[in-house]
Amino acid sequence: MNNIIKTGILAVLIGSLTISCSDDFVEREFYQEVEQAPLKTTQEMQSFVRGAYVSMRNTQYYGADFLAYAEIRSDEMYSTLQGGYYTNVYNYTQVSNDLYARDTYNRIYEVVGKSNIVINSDLNGIEGTSADKATATFAQGQAYGLRAIAFFDAFRLYGQKYIPNGTLGIVLPLKYDPKALMPRATIAQTEAQIDADFTKALQLMTAGTMYSNTKSDLTINALKGMMSRFYLYKGDYAKVRSLTNDLIGKYSVIAAGLHQTSFQFLMNGAAPNSVFELAVGINSSLSTGSYRQRLNSLGYGNIVVSAAAYNSYATNDIRRNLITVAGTGANAVRYLSNNNGTGKYTNTVGADNIKILRYEEILLNGVEAELNGGDPAKALTYYNQIITNRGLTEATTVDMALLKAERMKELLGEGLRQWDLRRWGDAIPRPAAAPADQNLNAFPIPRTETDIAGTPVLPNPGYDNSN
Repeated sequence: MNNIIKTGILAVLIGSLTISCSDDFVEREFYQEVEQAPLKTTQEMQSFVRGAYVSMRNTQYYGADFLAYAEIRSDEMYSTLQGGYYTNVYNYTQVSNDLYARDTYNRIYEVVGKSNIVINSDLNGIEGTSADKATATFAQGQAYGLRAIAFFDAFRLYGQKYIPNGTLGIVLPLKYDPKALMPRATIAQTEAQIDADFTKALQLMTAGTMYSNTKSDLTINALKGMMSRFYLYKGDYAKVRSLTNDLIGKYSVIAAGLHQTSFQFLMNGAAPNSVFELAVGINSSLSTGSYRQRLNSLGYGNIVVSAAAYNSYATNDIRRNLITVAGTGANAVRYLSNNNGTGKYTNTVGADNIKILRYEEILLNGVEAELNGGDPAKALTYYNQIITNRGLTEATTVDMALLKAERMKELLGEGLRQWDLRRWGDAIPRPAAAPADQNLNAFPIPRTETDIAGTPVLPNPGYDNSN
């Protein structure tokens, strides 16, 4: 863990910083490395927040792999194993030195490390006017929010919530300490820390001054949306209802005529249903490392739509048109991206922004929360806002079965399905030859973490470093 955190935070900007306000972020140039010297200016605070975004959009995190894990271990998509990608993840044959487990772990904790620099900087020491300090306060709130997101992602992937008799969460570094050897927190402690970080983020961002209202920055609305996702997974439906109410009417469900366009490069940062996305753009395109390359029929074509998911769409459901079917019968393969601009993530050089949160997810979160102790009529209103913009007739009732199916149809390929199925306790199909051991639901804790001399970090059961 120490090496990971050092990688993320051994940096302080000396001299001027360039902060990009476009979709093509300029990565920070560090002129000197200093172990967490305190940040002194608003620009430095903003730059480290943007540095966290850069780590998040990496191929090994939201740029491709983290989204892929949630899809190939689900009922809506699967891996063709083309290009050699995700073989061990899909087949549940990972070991403790697995590159996917190691690299995504590193990228997530890189975000934590960069966020911790901002979080542990003294706002009273920020140079400039009271307005500068207010802007720095907002940036510090963003850092708390990004750390909460990173902890939540690590918890779902490496924590033991979804394995038999699991008790452990993840390591929770809250500040830079190169000598610390931290154990994993419990599941309850991990969830409490994520809750605390989100709460502190909202407090600081509300008290501070927003310096950017773009969809590629974590705004207060985006923070509330990400909070609703966490509390939904935690089963705190009252909080989800409250957060949904706060966001209703601040965005709009994409209209049928703009549905396909909303997923295209043309709408980077501009779609009316986009709440939070990671900026990529041409200058920072992910190329062969992009999620598009994994989905596209002329890329690796590694992650494709299941027959059951495709067949769940009514023929007049416009979302069905996002899927390109090649072949027939048992030989048919269903792609969620092609080079004609059909599907999701279609830009040929991987320049599409990464959609982290759409308004439709907020509404679906609201549907589920209202069906669990809230107002069924309100749930139906939210549900109909989506389906009537997808070529379907208005429904007269909605229940959990319809909600589960609708989340699949609306959020297909967006990196959520495995986690939905696990929190519902629903079955997740595995390849016929995959081991049945449910301990393998959690990724292995990387050997680079468990082999550190004197480390208190315990491995996950079922893997070679747990013997």
